Amino acid sequence: MNSAEIKIDLFRKLDALKGKTLEEAYGILVNYINGESDVNEWQNLTDEQQAAILHGVEQLENGQGRSHNEVMIEMRNRFVND
Repeated sequence: MNSAEIKIDLFRKLDALKGKTLEEAYGILVNYINGESDVNEWQNLTDEQQAAILHGVEQLENGQGRSHNEVMIEMRNRFVND
């Protein structure tokens, strides 16, 4: 694939994304472009770590995620209100 074909393919894939998935992809891409992410880090993870991350992404895509506020309320109730 040449550069133009890669750009077109990437654009099509990004164009098909909606909502939170689009926002997440945007953040990942911008971080990578700005040099804030090292893609080699993924390769340094164990198979178990990679599987856990992919499982988490799958859960988010299936609407099984929880908001930061929900988690914080649960943690406060569990640890602060004892």
